[in-house]
Amino acid sequence: MSKLRVGILGGTGMVGQRFIALLENHPWFEVVTVAASPRSAGKTYEEAVGNRWKMATPMPENIKKLVVMNVNDVEAVSADVDFVFSAVDMTKDEIKTIEEAYAKAETPVVSNNSAHRWTPDVPMVVPELNPEHLEVIADQRKRLGTQRGFIVVKPNCSIQSYTPALHALREFGIKLVVATTYQAISGAGKNFTDWPEMVDNVIPYIGGEEEKSEQEPLRIWGKVEDGQIVKAEGPMITTQCIRVPVTDGHTAAVFVSFEKKPTKEEIIKAWAEFKGIPQELELPSAPKQFIKYFEEDNRPQTKLDRDRENGMGVCFGRLREDRVFDYKFVGLSHNTVRGAAGGSVLTAELLKAQGYITAK
Repeated sequence: MSKLRVGILGGTGMVGQRFIALLENHPWFEVVTVAASPRSAGKTYEEAVGNRWKMATPMPENIKKLVVMNVNDVEAVSADVDFVFSAVDMTKDEIKTIEEAYAKAETPVVSNNSAHRWTPDVPMVVPELNPEHLEVIADQRKRLGTQRGFIVVKPNCSIQSYTPALHALREFGIKLVVATTYQAISGAGKNFTDWPEMVDNVIPYIGGEEEKSEQEPLRIWGKVEDGQIVKAEGPMITTQCIRVPVTDGHTAAVFVSFEKKPTKEEIIKAWAEFKGIPQELELPSAPKQFIKYFEEDNRPQTKLDRDRENGMGVCFGRLREDRVFDYKFVGLSHNTVRGAAGGSVLTAELLKAQGYITAK
């Protein structure tokens, strides 16, 4: 099987770098084009990134000498690829415009950005949770006037640390959720060299995160109606989002009440048995066990557990009854793998498996 040709928009930034690292030796996809801002265009990828390579693994040799293209040259970039991943660093309006331009150039866009998360006919997907939302692609194509071009997005990285756990328990009727997320600095595209002020520090504010964390699960749990995704009316979710001095891995402290309170054993069983289409199809990036529950009181931990299942699994622990809510627990997800580039790669694998992305 020949591999699909992939372009990465915004390929020199941290998430773009993560895409390149994850796609090295991918069985289905091959990075053939990297596009970035005009200031990077014309340079080799190695020159454009310089000393800003932030991945733990070395820059892939086959990428170093790729000449970076101008992300604004939509037709030229589209000519060389079957689809693109988008991680561009622009204003929201600019991102909306350029992603639609690629889609209209008949190039499917799998986006890591937030700009189109609330566009009614753009699916915002966690492949294990709401793959049925992909059916609105047909309606989006009608709106865009395309045959094969479309946009699909992934949700905010913070919600991966608690939404999968709640999703697996929806049969019990979730009434109210209170979550506090403790978010790694890589979520801001930084490391400690870039951001020395974060050493020995906690910042109790991340712009826009609380609204995303409260509203995006409701869109994931929404229904497709008349070619659009209509968000769910409940449950009520309230959050606080805090930046902490951790390199990778978003942690969540969660309190939840149910319509029909399950037992602790029922919750752990639901988590252990939960799987989605990616597991059934054995997609290349899919974790074999999506949700892992730790019995130990001191788990999950970012340093020990964020890389479980190559960073694509989510972890939970400290499940116990609460005096105000029914239960409380702690969650963890890798924010730049499952929550960003890795989640997008898995989404692209699902899109390929279901025939939405094909070779040109």
